[in-house]
Amino acid sequence: MSHIFPRHTKATLPVIDRGEGVYLYDTSGKQYFDGSGGAAVSCLGHSDAEVTKAIRDQLDAVAFAHTGFFTSEPAETLADTLIAHAPAGLERVYLVSGGSEAMEAALKLARQYFLEIGQPNRHRIIARRQSYHGNTLGALATGGNAWRREPFAPLMIETTHIAPCYAYRDQQPGETAQDYGHRVADELEAQLQELGPETVMAFVAEPVVGATMGAVPPVDGYFKRIRDICDRHGVLLILDEVMCGMGRTGTLFACEQDGVTPDITAIAKGLGAGYQPIGAMMCSGAIYDAVEQGSGFFQHGHTYMGHPVAAAAALAVVRKLTDGGLADRARVMGDRLQQALEGAFGQHPHIGDIRGRGLFRGLELVQDRDTKTPFAPEKAVNKALKKAAFEAGLICYPMGGTIDGRQGDHILLAPPFILDDSHIDEIVSKLTTAFGAVL
Repeated sequence: MSHIFPRHTKATLPVIDRGEGVYLYDTSGKQYFDGSGGAAVSCLGHSDAEVTKAIRDQLDAVAFAHTGFFTSEPAETLADTLIAHAPAGLERVYLVSGGSEAMEAALKLARQYFLEIGQPNRHRIIARRQSYHGNTLGALATGGNAWRREPFAPLMIETTHIAPCYAYRDQQPGETAQDYGHRVADELEAQLQELGPETVMAFVAEPVVGATMGAVPPVDGYFKRIRDICDRHGVLLILDEVMCGMGRTGTLFACEQDGVTPDITAIAKGLGAGYQPIGAMMCSGAIYDAVEQGSGFFQHGHTYMGHPVAAAAALAVVRKLTDGGLADRARVMGDRLQQALEGAFGQHPHIGDIRGRGLFRGLELVQDRDTKTPFAPEKAVNKALKKAAFEAGLICYPMGGTIDGRQGDHILLAPPFILDDSHIDEIVSKLTTAFGAVL
């Protein structure tokens, strides 16, 4: 009998034995292509010698030193490297242990910033429906993932949600992409007027929506409109790049492709590539200066923040993503993956949309392709596809509730950036097997 408290108490999982490149192997010897990088984590695959050497070298030096007493060379160099490649305006890095921690830090910093500059009435958050920002209570409240939120609603902070930018379902006939983007962005303006802009501290969004909707990118111009609205009302723009950042969409920071700089951003997952637990909250110089020139103390913190071994691993990862060219490779291989998916499933009667950026791709599943009618939730199509793909030796990331938290199914693909053309063929082949078994 296992004493582990698992994610699902009724599931019996295989035991992982080893990882090699894009593959994982269980103790029976079965091979699985890691087509989702776990949860868009394993961007370098599972046996990168340079990253594991960086971890060993740091362990030989010092494993841990509390940031209340010391900084460390890997943490300092990692921060320097991230800022050197970040959108202009981001100047400080706050290292934590994962994405939810990064988002909690972002929310708390936003609140403290307004206290520091003498605007204590700003406390409200506006985010988007069908978003996901983490599983700690503050991050969960900010997210718009209905089924994750529901059990814990009485414990949550106040958050208001507006529509996502979801062109496949919400762009109207005859409406241009730009007009649609402006229309849906203007919901932020309307919500600010309803709440009183002087009470709102931040708008929070994923540049490319991940697990909840399945790699949904914004239309061109959407985030520029959002940035303009935030600026006019003194509201901070917090972009959650925990899943879509660190090269996943083809640029190191996903927001680069939308031509905007956030006031605060959160990164994780691909930052450590699975080799160590790490995340980061990054903020503008103006926000940092308000704290530094005010109280001088960010009233937040975690024991393992800035962990030297995690920072050493992340530094090796970021160097491979930037100097090593792997973020650019994600863009090139992502285009090839999109072409292969469209070639195989573009006319499939139950695939309504194939979307995404870089090596972050989603396939939305429908009962009827012409009407976009989703499968009945009771069919649990996404769960059946996850099982069928896993049996075929493909790890992917299916999810239900794509449309409104209850209806809709999609599959998310986020393979390692080191994949080659044969691996794209393997993804398509194994998806074809899974679709044939379920659809």
